[in-house]
Amino acid sequence: MSKIDVALIGAGRMGSIHGPNAGRHPGMRLKYVIDPRPEAAAAVGGPFGAAHVSLDEALADPAIGGVLVCSSTDLHLEHTLAAVEAGKAVFCEKPLDLDLGKVVAAAPKLAKARLVLAFNRRFDPHFVALKAKVDAGAVGRIESLHLINHDPASPPPGFIPTSGGLFKDFTIHDLDLARWLLGEEIAEVYAAASCLVDPEIGRLGDVDTARTVLKTHSGRLCVISNTRRSGYGYDQRIEAFGSSGMVSAGNVAVDMVHAQTEAGSSGAPIKYGFLQRYVEAYRAEMDHFADVLHGRAEPLVGYADGLAALALAEACDESVRTGDVVKPGDYTHA
Repeated sequence: MSKIDVALIGAGRMGSIHGPNAGRHPGMRLKYVIDPRPEAAAAVGGPFGAAHVSLDEALADPAIGGVLVCSSTDLHLEHTLAAVEAGKAVFCEKPLDLDLGKVVAAAPKLAKARLVLAFNRRFDPHFVALKAKVDAGAVGRIESLHLINHDPASPPPGFIPTSGGLFKDFTIHDLDLARWLLGEEIAEVYAAASCLVDPEIGRLGDVDTARTVLKTHSGRLCVISNTRRSGYGYDQRIEAFGSSGMVSAGNVAVDMVHAQTEAGSSGAPIKYGFLQRYVEAYRAEMDHFADVLHGRAEPLVGYADGLAALALAEACDESVRTGDVVKPGDYTHA
């Protein structure tokens, strides 16, 4: 397989995942890393011979076919637009931006762009298998969903002010999953939230525990359970209830060994965090980006999905603020 050169913007937490996955991919070569911290750029790009350059230098190189946008959230949209305008395919971490108005305004430039938005759960093999059963009608027509997304422990307080809040940072994954699994847009949103895990999160203006109910135009329902602290690992489960049964995807344990003794049964804990739980999903979404780069596929998740999920996240915030059921705007044709 021939290799297409790519550039990585951002050598932080997500850049250190996506950059090496691109660098190891048989269809890509990690040529540049853009980051204001030379030492961070060297740590991520050094093993692949990637040079530390400016964004302008990287985008001006005609050999660069794709750009991985893993910069801070407030720069995602700016960097994505710059890369698209330079004629590059883009893989961007979610969300595109925290400001819905800015994302809507970007429609003329991004709606038809070669843009893969990194909603990694869509690429998890367990969730992909569940989706296949749903689409095949294995349990009839899906009538309701239950999505569980619990972090093992709360993030450091310094993360909260720039995160966008629980719904835009965290629940947005579940909002995207709901649309993907139901295959239908959401008509109504109701969310209730509290600060039960860490008082400092509340002092900083955010919540850490939420329950959200989504209702589609045809009346199907989805309940989302979120917390910043499970106490037992990274709890990631889906239950889909259909007209003739249910299909579920459970947690992934550290190993599959299970013991039975007089004292009872015991097994390994579930995987602790997203880095461990979604290793395969991160690789699979980079495989997909490679297919987009090489012209073998169109983006499976892109601008329209990011816009819809962000609109739902804003609706969640509004529902918590007002206590009302909120009807999100229809941005499916933006």
